[in-house]
Amino acid sequence: MSIPPLAALRAFEAVARHLSFTRAAEELGMTQAAVSYQIRLLEERLGVALFLRKTREIAMTETGALFARPTIEAFDLLRETYSAPSADAVSTLSISTVPTLAGAWLSPRLGKFQMQQPNLAVRLETSDNLVDFAREDVSVAIRAGDGDWPGLTAHFLMHVEYTPMLTPELAKKHELRDPADLLRMPLLDASDPNWGVWMREAGLDYPDCPPRAGLTLSTDLHEARAALAGYGVALLTPRFFRYELATGSLIQPFPQVSQNGRGYWLVYPQGRKNRPAIRKFRAFLLDEIESDPG
Repeated sequence: MSIPPLAALRAFEAVARHLSFTRAAEELGMTQAAVSYQIRLLEERLGVALFLRKTREIAMTETGALFARPTIEAFDLLRETYSAPSADAVSTLSISTVPTLAGAWLSPRLGKFQMQQPNLAVRLETSDNLVDFAREDVSVAIRAGDGDWPGLTAHFLMHVEYTPMLTPELAKKHELRDPADLLRMPLLDASDPNWGVWMREAGLDYPDCPPRAGLTLSTDLHEARAALAGYGVALLTPRFFRYELATGSLIQPFPQVSQNGRGYWLVYPQGRKNRPAIRKFRAFLLDEIESDPG
């Protein structure tokens, strides 16, 4: 089958990104009726429906979703290819990442990056959800995982590492001397499977589902605050809490630091790999990590 008309593909790509005929029409400078006509031509050519029309919204069919991602990526690459060389003269780099990495490591460094790139507006957003680059106004993301995200370029940044931390007062109160003493102490988010990894590497038996109730918090930042308040032992990344360790507000009682096979990665659509702002940010991150080995 030959490639469908570019006008129809252009309309499909815009509707697929926005999931809205109205917003697609505004972006393309067309009427909504003209966009609907192009979609209908494409559906007739393919012999399948691409969208489900509902009263106040639309949704992609299974076939529409199958065609949407490569089409969006292709237009993203075209936009990148034909953008002006000075397109980054005044632009925005929108970064999405998980709250702990943002608050404990990245945000203190973004000011330095902004000073190095005064013409680049930088916006930081935090979320535990994976970014859908086709529908969200996000330039790059930093996520934890194994680096395998189809359609995305992924650059390894650092390993996910963790070790128990607590206040000196709590350690003294429970006479913490060796890892086995942790088993009788309040552990924050005791059901976290990483506790099992750390405990077993320390030579201890630790059930996959701890029998006693405990405090469960949504992020490492919240766990660190609870630990600072003396409510228990948190499993934290030493790199992210160096200030607390340096000031003695938290202590790392044992030298063992464990990994779970996951890492933090800088990710973005493959079509954006030559975007100047992303190249600058990638180089900045790698330089910062090289000078901060953990």
